[in-house]
Amino acid sequence: MFVLVLNLTNMRLFILNFALFFSSLCLAQETDIQLKNVNDTILNTKRVLKISGSFDPVKTMQKLFPGKLYTLPDRNTFVSWKCSNCKPQPYIDVNGVEGDQLFPYKEGVATRLLSNTDYSDSKGNQFKLLTFNHSFYDADGAQTGRFSGGLIGVAKFAKNGAVWEMKSFQPAVAAFGAFSRAPTPKLVEIGEDQYAFTIEHANGGAGAPYNGFLYLIAGFNGKYQPLMELDYYSLFNNGGNSEWSSSYKVINDGTKKFFRDFAITTTGFYKKAKGTEDDYDVDLPTEIIELAKTKKQFNFVIEKRLSFTGKWYKITGKPTVKFSNVK
Repeated sequence: MFVLVLNLTNMRLFILNFALFFSSLCLAQETDIQLKNVNDTILNTKRVLKISGSFDPVKTMQKLFPGKLYTLPDRNTFVSWKCSNCKPQPYIDVNGVEGDQLFPYKEGVATRLLSNTDYSDSKGNQFKLLTFNHSFYDADGAQTGRFSGGLIGVAKFAKNGAVWEMKSFQPAVAAFGAFSRAPTPKLVEIGEDQYAFTIEHANGGAGAPYNGFLYLIAGFNGKYQPLMELDYYSLFNNGGNSEWSSSYKVINDGTKKFFRDFAITTTGFYKKAKGTEDDYDVDLPTEIIELAKTKKQFNFVIEKRLSFTGKWYKITGKPTVKFSNVK
């Protein structure tokens, strides 16, 4: 009997401790995110910032956007801030559904580290390119809005001895992606020691196909800005019907020192939708529209070239298309 009572007592203590632990865990997960007010000087693109010793990208982000740092589960680390004396400016959201984003947001901002990329030029100079994702303040630290993109900011650092010096800073460029989350940028060399980055943006309705676009963000006229928007770059999540994907390559044939041409290869298949309630009408690349009028399915490969015209990358020449397995 004594053993039984002891065991029951231990069990009650265990249950009580577990309940207290679970309650504290829930409270921790339900952290009410606070905003720290900052000055409008943080938006100054001519700011000076030098990082000595080891380079911590999150701490650097906090120096650029000195809000309150939160580290939540699921790698959800961000800086929460608000600028009461800032004058919001419009930035394009490529989703085109909810209009431009006015940044800094009046409700407050959550800024996350999007990417930290190291690279070197032909002379051995070392650089770091940091990109940031801005989203609207959320009391739970969430990112929401299917057709709200994550607003990208950029900071570029160069190594000078043991010090990393910020060479360029642009708090915001444009918004891409869904649910306030921008896709991860990919560094690309588009000329002799000339670097930019690409964004593969895709979005669509709940359960619907996702249409993908390719964007090129490069320094031009003193600031980072989109210089390319290529549609029909991808189509996926289409329930087994038509889909395609693309890849790009920068052409270095010795004819251009800067802003070199891009070669785009799109590979996919067409399958005529059966017209059921689960099917969606999708726009097709111009190069396959005619064949799709008379055939039920086929594979295709489209190749096209884009050249910089002085302000924007545009398709040059006539794209080529090859078909196979035509039925």
